[in-house]
Amino acid sequence: MQIKDIAIIGAGPAGLIAAERLAQAGHRVTIHERMPSPARKFLLAGRGGLNLTHSEPLESFLPHYGAARDWLEPAIQAFPPQALRDWADELGAESFIGTSGRVFPKAMKASPLLRAWLRRLDGLGVRLEAGRRWTGWNDEGALTFATAAGEVTVAADATLLALGGASWPRLGSDGGWVPLLAGKGVAISPLRPANGGFAVAWSDTLRERFAGAPLKRITLRFAGKEIVGEAMIDAHGLEGGAIYALSGSLREAIARDGSALLEIDLRPDLDLARLTEKLGKRRPGETLSNHLRKAAGLSPAAVAVLRDSVGGRLDESPAALAAAIKSASVRLTGTMPLDRAISSAGGIAAGEIDGGFMLRRLPGVFVAGEMLDWEAPTGGYLLQGCFATGVAAAAGMVAWLARGTSTENPVP
Repeated sequence: MQIKDIAIIGAGPAGLIAAERLAQAGHRVTIHERMPSPARKFLLAGRGGLNLTHSEPLESFLPHYGAARDWLEPAIQAFPPQALRDWADELGAESFIGTSGRVFPKAMKASPLLRAWLRRLDGLGVRLEAGRRWTGWNDEGALTFATAAGEVTVAADATLLALGGASWPRLGSDGGWVPLLAGKGVAISPLRPANGGFAVAWSDTLRERFAGAPLKRITLRFAGKEIVGEAMIDAHGLEGGAIYALSGSLREAIARDGSALLEIDLRPDLDLARLTEKLGKRRPGETLSNHLRKAAGLSPAAVAVLRDSVGGRLDESPAALAAAIKSASVRLTGTMPLDRAISSAGGIAAGEIDGGFMLRRLPGVFVAGEMLDWEAPTGGYLLQGCFATGVAAAAGMVAWLARGTSTENPVP
């Protein structure tokens, strides 16, 4: 095998796992990272417990990728959740399955795993060049980077772009690559917020008193989908895991219709008949808020959302209250800004890449991770997609290089 020089741009999970695979295949790998240190978004995501993947069977796992499932499935089948768990275990970050089915390292943090990973990469001879912002290619086809010391050019036999989306500009993921690839004729869907919050015109009372309060053990319904989980009241709207799981369909509905009506079941554990019965036992003189707290088990924040859902004044009959609790309607009027989202939708269109994740218009240039046009909810699906596409792109690069290529950068 002829050893080749590989340039990987972006030191997130997709870029790092690709670097590992390529170095193990015997190639010389250099990672070029814009930020002073690698995997900053990965570290931030792991502060509250690093959700690596999900333990559910693939037949129920794969539908979470929506319209992108067809072209992502081969990559995920080749590097499924169990493979990701095995990889983490080998690094000493032994994983476990939580009660929700999500998979976490036992340390519940990203930093120990990342330290072990970087040691492995160093042992494989992978070089990391930090503080390099990719600016495209020069006339000779070499990669160009802006650094504190001036422009740097790099010639490579193959390049992997793993620059992320545009939802974390302060951590380096700002979508600055879009015009560089669009200028080469690569079709790119507009980058939009995914796994983000939505705007709601709350009443002054709710906004002032309950911003930051959780809505626990609720069920959300929209467009035939039903999600059990939690949400968080924001001064300007709603966010949280259950909201994120519906973000794609909610975002598209708002773009199409100007708003979306989200239905919230504030007591999904009680059926309508049982809830009506409990609400029928109101003591004389008891305030409605106290009655809803005691009989229906609603938190003050849930009561406030319930009031807002009907415009402020509730019908106090047991049947009407039960019906309102089981289907509180909240109108979402817009998405939160992209830089507040956990991830982004849009990116390089699937038709622009071949089966090895190489850009059809730019032979020798491969892409992985959130740069591609796919989205998935939180819960392990995002990281799994990034890892799997990184592994798939590395395999594509190894196969392409093995077929024989010019030592010159193939980008025109």
